[in-house]
Amino acid sequence: MTFKPLSGAKILDLTSVVVGPVATWRLGQYGADIIKVESPTGDLMRGLGGISPSGQHSGAYLHLNRGKRNICLDLKKPDAKKILNHLIAETDVIVTNMRPRALERLGLDAKTVQADHPDKVYCLLTGYGTDGPYAGQPTYDSVVQGATAIAGLAQARDGAPSYVPMLICDHVVGEIAAGAILAALIEKQKTGHGVFLEVPMFETMATFVLQEHLAQQSFDPPVGPAGDQRLLSPHNKPVQTKDGYISFTINTDSQVQAFLDTTGRSELCNDPRFASVAARAVHVDEWFAVRGAPLPEKTTDQWLEIFRAMDLAAMPCHTLETLPTDPHLTAVGLMGFEDHPTEGRTATIRSTIRVDGANPCAGPPATPRGWDTQQILQELAYSKAEIEAFLYAGVAEISSAQSSEPTVGNE
Repeated sequence: MTFKPLSGAKILDLTSVVVGPVATWRLGQYGADIIKVESPTGDLMRGLGGISPSGQHSGAYLHLNRGKRNICLDLKKPDAKKILNHLIAETDVIVTNMRPRALERLGLDAKTVQADHPDKVYCLLTGYGTDGPYAGQPTYDSVVQGATAIAGLAQARDGAPSYVPMLICDHVVGEIAAGAILAALIEKQKTGHGVFLEVPMFETMATFVLQEHLAQQSFDPPVGPAGDQRLLSPHNKPVQTKDGYISFTINTDSQVQAFLDTTGRSELCNDPRFASVAARAVHVDEWFAVRGAPLPEKTTDQWLEIFRAMDLAAMPCHTLETLPTDPHLTAVGLMGFEDHPTEGRTATIRSTIRVDGANPCAGPPATPRGWDTQQILQELAYSKAEIEAFLYAGVAEISSAQSSEPTVGNE
């Protein structure tokens, strides 16, 4: 279906790796024209996300950069900076996760850009903001997980800190940034003025942790220790069955009674520690030990059938290998395949947002570095001779997968 509320909006993507590409990918899902600027060395995620047939796109890069056009510029060269300034003048939003000092050296910081273009929405994604003692320090997702106590939550539960084994901070902050950009575009429509947005990863993820786990420390004086004790219980994990693991949660008194009856522990229904929500909150460790005890006498599928008949929230505990073949995901067509211009047959993941009962088009596949360089330069009204000169001087580059001979239009 066609759902493009941002159709006509141009987004200049000066981002790399994950957090920035997530934000611009989401805006592309809403129909914005995303122009990704890459240096000749390329986005680090092209290699960090794993190997690929051509060596040009990791699987992660393909999924995070879908729906974007790509221009390759060497910003160390003055003419490339002129091209970029031309792009800035033609776009509505600039998104970057470059470090603030690097942006200042290039004259691409918000103050400089908005001095010349006060109508632009400028979004800076940072690790630690632009003030405070951590400002300007480098970071990656795992470092933010440590700094925000996400890894420390595992320590409270398991005795040793550990990272969530996915780039959870990058994904969350990128999506928040996309929402902030949408709000800024609405503000611009009202006032005609641009907006400078700054989205720091550290503060954003620290807020998430504290909203859940400040808990009893939210009061003055505190009424108990920090941390949601249910979530921090070492028994709060998938439960082993005869042939695997199952994930389930039970909260209401009637659900607890049905669960204890079904799992052969009816005598605990009269235990005052477990008789009510309030009692289980006080005796959370004991309750989670009961709830998390293995269920070895039946298979996962057998338990799922039983729990679903009881209207309990229960699902299989998937692995990376089994998730893509989940029957629900298969039935709704979350994943598919397409022919990529350089990678052959590749997996695709459709939009998960439904609009009027249908999923919007996810857009064209991510492409090699410089795939759209010539087209974008033509749109900026550079002549054939100028484009050929840029390519010859290394100011701009085209994809190595394309012809080495420029195929630009007429002057």
